[in-house]
Amino acid sequence: MSETWDYTLYIPNDLRAVTVCRRTLRMVLTLHGLIRLVDTAELLATELISNAVRHTKGPAALRVRRTPQGLVWIGAWDTDPGPPQPPQPLDQISEMAEDGRGLALIRACADYWGWQPSGRFGDRGKYVWCELEAV
Repeated sequence: MSETWDYTLYIPNDLRAVTVCRRTLRMVLTLHGLIRLVDTAELLATELISNAVRHTKGPAALRVRRTPQGLVWIGAWDTDPGPPQPPQPLDQISEMAEDGRGLALIRACADYWGWQPSGRFGDRGKYVWCELEAV
């Protein structure tokens, strides 16, 4: 069984918070000896949190935890309970497209991903999450 831990960072609806989340995630993973996951985890968290901030009007949260199975779970919570748009394959997204890459990158880089409705922070909303194998 792996060491387990769980961190949550609550953020305002402000694109500058994406940088705060990315740097916090880097520190958490580094302090827990998971430096090999940092680059991929930062990319995934950036896409998750960017989507939460850009596509909703309320606050958001980044949650990162290590599961007993040894997975690193990264989730972005936002106040919109509706499902995210299904990702297209990366090779079908135009190089000039300004939107649409986020979930495609998550699908391509994460071991698992998904979404679920959530009322965790007292508001209706959803988590969009992904997992990386850390074992």
